[in-house]
Amino acid sequence: MNSTQKPSRIKWHIFVFLAPAVLVYTAVMIYPLFNTLRLSLYSEVAQAREFVGLENFKTLFGDENWSKQFWNALGNNFWFFIIHMLVQNPIGILLAAILSHPKLRFASFYRSAIFIPTILSFVIVGFAWKLILSPIWGIAPGMLDAVGLKSLYAPWLGREAYALTTLSLVSVWQFVGIPMMLIYAALLSIPEEILEAGECDGITGAAAFWKIKLPLILPSIGIISILTFVANFNAFDLIYAAQGALAGPDFSTDILGTFMYRTFFGFQLQLGDPHMGSAIASAMFAIILVGVCIYLFAIQSRMRRYQF
Repeated sequence: MNSTQKPSRIKWHIFVFLAPAVLVYTAVMIYPLFNTLRLSLYSEVAQAREFVGLENFKTLFGDENWSKQFWNALGNNFWFFIIHMLVQNPIGILLAAILSHPKLRFASFYRSAIFIPTILSFVIVGFAWKLILSPIWGIAPGMLDAVGLKSLYAPWLGREAYALTTLSLVSVWQFVGIPMMLIYAALLSIPEEILEAGECDGITGAAAFWKIKLPLILPSIGIISILTFVANFNAFDLIYAAQGALAGPDFSTDILGTFMYRTFFGFQLQLGDPHMGSAIASAMFAIILVGVCIYLFAIQSRMRRYQF
């Protein structure tokens, strides 16, 4: 090694360019997260904030009234997630496979038409579908009657057994374009040499998708799954726009987001409690963190071994 070689300089320009992004991310993400965790460890006692440790979490999970609402909201969250995994993502994969076919005409038009609902406001989508499904002035009864299926119509948003599933399917309609586009991009990135080699072995059509394309896009499907998991805990807007903060009927569409909103800010006769609301938000963060860790350390590692 040459002793006269000058030591490498610190590349300060990297820190200069990264500093604005780091400051913005800290201000809007890191600081609110840690402040929420901090608030969950305090409570209002005699109009003064006092440190109570994990008492808020003991109340959330131990008190009968609080725990009943929490587990109901968490169960609804997981049902919301299951609907998206079983309906949205398979449909997105199917649409991507169809639209990636080189002989399909007007493929770009179909992609745009399917993706447009994704950019619509939650409020617009919630109110629009509430009007469509309304038994009084909605167009759904007339549309079903036109095809001879009016007997299948029911006030889905007004029944406890169907309201959450109906809103889940509305969310699927709005966001199916996201997995479609991600899988579409993954399919286009598959080298043509691999597909041509499969054709030489007689693997064409649907067999080529199942035996060649699907194994190669499994990492993308895994990423879509974890994004779906995280997004379903943020599905506050649609529930609030369609069913209100009480997430009716009888809290059948209540998820952790609406439960936290009512607790933190208060609603109608319920007074706001930022400390219990922060405890609910911290529990949501813990659940999301566990789900992401399971994906990173279990599912993703298996996918890498499968690829190798």
